[in-house]
Amino acid sequence: MKKQIMFALVAAALLIAAVTALADKDMMPAVKEASMKMATVGETAPNFTLMDASGKQHSLADYKGKYVVLEWINFGCPFVKKHYGSGNMQSLQKKYEEKGVVWLSICSSAPGKQGHFEGKELTTEIKDNGCMANAYLVDADGAVGRMYNAKTTPNMYVIDPSGKLIYAGAIDDKPSTDQADINGATNYVKAALDAAMAGKAVAVSNTQPYGCGVKY
Repeated sequence: MKKQIMFALVAAALLIAAVTALADKDMMPAVKEASMKMATVGETAPNFTLMDASGKQHSLADYKGKYVVLEWINFGCPFVKKHYGSGNMQSLQKKYEEKGVVWLSICSSAPGKQGHFEGKELTTEIKDNGCMANAYLVDADGAVGRMYNAKTTPNMYVIDPSGKLIYAGAIDDKPSTDQADINGATNYVKAALDAAMAGKAVAVSNTQPYGCGVKY
């Protein structure tokens, strides 16, 4: 009799475990889908929260009501050096920040890979490169980079005051590391901001980014 009771209890436990596992399996796709919302031009930009170089948290939602530029960055990348070495990126940052635009530089380089810096070394890199972004944000696990499908450094995004993503892609139409190519290039970020801030439609809202692959 005792053996029959023991078998019955074991069978019941196995049945409960099987039902629970099945329920969890059925729930997993919904949970994954909710946590993996991808950035799409014309739709609301997914919110995120990252820490800056000083350890302060920044959420995209904090800047609702403002234009926001997201710039994927890696100071070791020759394409990034093109725009920072020439002062092109800093001049864009300064120009549009003076117009009330929030500029966030995001590094998705994983620890141990090119572009990933921590502590004093990170502070020194930001200073030495003259970065004038409102904040330099660290995305060491690459979650935000993947959410925005950031492929290269630089990879640029423009978000309007309603929170909608209105541009994603390259910084300009000259995919080279030559600083001389900056003059005469069509700067897509500038064009998107100028048009949107003037109440006009963004003529080019999506382009193929160029640069070094993000070091996930």
